[in-house]
Amino acid sequence: MKTFKSVFEQYNWDEVKNKIYQTTSIDVETSLAKAKRNIDDFLTLISPAAQPYLEQMAQICHELTKKRFGKTIQMYAPMYLSNECQNICTYCGFSLDNKIKRKTLTPEEITLEVEALKTAGFDHVLLVTGEANYTVNIHYFLKAIEQIKNDFSIISVEVQPLSQEEYEQLHEAGVYSVLVYQETYHQEVYKQYHTKGKKSNFDFRLETPDRIGKAGIHKIGMGVLLGLEDWRTDSFFNALHLDYLQKTYWRTKYSVSFPRLRPAEGIIEPNFIMDDKDLTQLICAYRLWNEDVEISISTRENEKFRNNIIPIGTTSMSAGSKTNPGGYVVDPQSLEQFEISDERSVAEIANIIQQKGYEPVWKDWDKNYF
Repeated sequence: MKTFKSVFEQYNWDEVKNKIYQTTSIDVETSLAKAKRNIDDFLTLISPAAQPYLEQMAQICHELTKKRFGKTIQMYAPMYLSNECQNICTYCGFSLDNKIKRKTLTPEEITLEVEALKTAGFDHVLLVTGEANYTVNIHYFLKAIEQIKNDFSIISVEVQPLSQEEYEQLHEAGVYSVLVYQETYHQEVYKQYHTKGKKSNFDFRLETPDRIGKAGIHKIGMGVLLGLEDWRTDSFFNALHLDYLQKTYWRTKYSVSFPRLRPAEGIIEPNFIMDDKDLTQLICAYRLWNEDVEISISTRENEKFRNNIIPIGTTSMSAGSKTNPGGYVVDPQSLEQFEISDERSVAEIANIIQQKGYEPVWKDWDKNYF
């Protein structure tokens, strides 16, 4: 059956990159003047030529987000279940070649972490693991979900790519959304970043969102790791992927995250620097192109940026995050996948959102009525 790969193969990385960097101010003004924009307009709006129009883009972005999502920010927290991983990835603290203490939470430890998140007010949890098929596999996930499903209205997962059948099992178990990042769409260098393990299979990862869509999962989260390759070109391919998915699995909702490469144990330095202005431009470009996509901002970003991006295009934010298994209560000193930047408490983040005139939402729907 057709997958995104058939679309992806019609594009060339260098040709797309050249087109982005050859965009003119006239092209930008033409895109901004449109009432409805397409993927070519997205390419225009992420170009260097669009940077002088950032203030105008932000104003339009603010109005579009307010019209579609209101003045609300959905709150969520990641809960890392394991740092075991069979992949060697040059940018990740969980990489197999890092000689670190590995930990996978037991049911008793999961209960303690859940209690901490519930005390903080969270009703949306994102379960995260490394990619270790022998230990943290579909059986482990299903047991964990069964254990916590009555504690949260929304359960999302960010784990290794699975089969369509396994995603169907997650859907049946109560998983609302699945996040999967291609990391980079630059196929020629992908193997340099993923040197060992199942993650080194570019095509298998590329076709993962298709398997999620076919399984009927309610929402798919997309993104690239900003800092590996040219962020503009990578982001175009991510948007191209999203465009295909929305047209193919049109019943599914979609979100985009913007993970910038952060310090972690034993990882490489970013190859491409993306500053706050660049990230603001990218967020605006997504909203101007796609009014329905949800935009998530994690604690990877610094306090100032997170404060200022709230009224522009954000629809969900994490707070008080820990990126290590057991980080909330069980084992605060276990190895983090990456350093967070915004270390403010959950209450502080909620207060900032309210000061901006927005409402932090802990539960925006009830699964009993879905």
